[in-house]
Amino acid sequence: MIPSARLSTVYFFYFASLGAFMPFWGPYLSEAGFSGSQIGELMAIVLATKIIAPNVWGWLADRAGAHMPITRWGAFGGVIAFAGVLLYTGYWWLAVVMAAFSFFWNAILPQFEATTMRTLGCDAHRYALVRLWGSVGFIVAVALLGWAFDHIDIAWLPWIVLGIFAALWLATLWVREPVRDLEQDNNVPALVAVLKRPEVIALFAACFFMQASHGPYYAFFTLYLEEAGFSRAVAGQLWALGVAAEVVLFLLMPRLILRFGAWFLVSVALVLTTLRWGLLAAIPDSLPMLLFIQALHAASYGVYHAAAISLIHYFFPGRLQGRGQALYSSLAFGMGGAAGSLVAGYLWDGISPASVYVFAAFLAAAGVLASVYGEWRHRTPVRTP
Repeated sequence: MIPSARLSTVYFFYFASLGAFMPFWGPYLSEAGFSGSQIGELMAIVLATKIIAPNVWGWLADRAGAHMPITRWGAFGGVIAFAGVLLYTGYWWLAVVMAAFSFFWNAILPQFEATTMRTLGCDAHRYALVRLWGSVGFIVAVALLGWAFDHIDIAWLPWIVLGIFAALWLATLWVREPVRDLEQDNNVPALVAVLKRPEVIALFAACFFMQASHGPYYAFFTLYLEEAGFSRAVAGQLWALGVAAEVVLFLLMPRLILRFGAWFLVSVALVLTTLRWGLLAAIPDSLPMLLFIQALHAASYGVYHAAAISLIHYFFPGRLQGRGQALYSSLAFGMGGAAGSLVAGYLWDGISPASVYVFAAFLAAAGVLASVYGEWRHRTPVRTP
């Protein structure tokens, strides 16, 4: 199997597990008797673990000089930890299991992203063409399960997710560690010096706000659609539509990045994300509008993520790759996603479901400001005395 096919297989199963877990975990918990605030808290635990775990694994990977052993152990540990869901469904037990599972699960993607970028080398702008198979995996999982849970009990969800996790672990065994460029590894700036750069701070701020705005989406979108009168099959199809639009953008991203630049694309993605959440808050019961809203996922994830990964690869070269990807994961998907999910849970119970997406729109708008500032600072030459 050629390297890109091996990489694509891991992405397929990783995001298939995400497609099985994220859209349906909220309804699963709801049918188990949990309130909106409890669902938000349990989802926040999964995301909050990203704040610490990726940095621990990233430090270990960079010290060891290898990313794939960490990826494999993360996948194996995730399988063992998630099996705890099958034993008991009490709130505190699930909180502990979710924390343990996500600690291992969050080792996988940042280190595998670093592996992918190293394997691609000078063709790093073609990252999206490999990563799009993750989106295909997500579509397959969410579409099939959206249909399935209209015919079988959602109590089967943990067993299904566990099976996909096991397939993911097996897929990681096929990927070889890429050859390291020792000269590049030894000629990189100190991590602290990179983190002090205003444009890097602005990039992480923009990523934080983008993922915080997605917290309500991942935790409550399926429940929000059910509140508006749609079935789980329709919800699954809408999730799949969003990721299908993302796939189309991934096919175009190599050319878009070369033509427009990554900073500009991050800003455009945040503008369109602000529009997406505003429309979702205002018009949740119109299927044609929901189709348009989900098509905007092409920007809010496809354009944004490919462009952001490109910038992380640029700012964190060589041996900083593992920690750079870990910081991106922890500050954006971890801290941002956890904050968004947690606040959304309280808004859902305390105000209204629509208020959740008004909140998301304001977060995305804040991200626009951070991204524009970051691009301006990056283009402004440093003045020396």
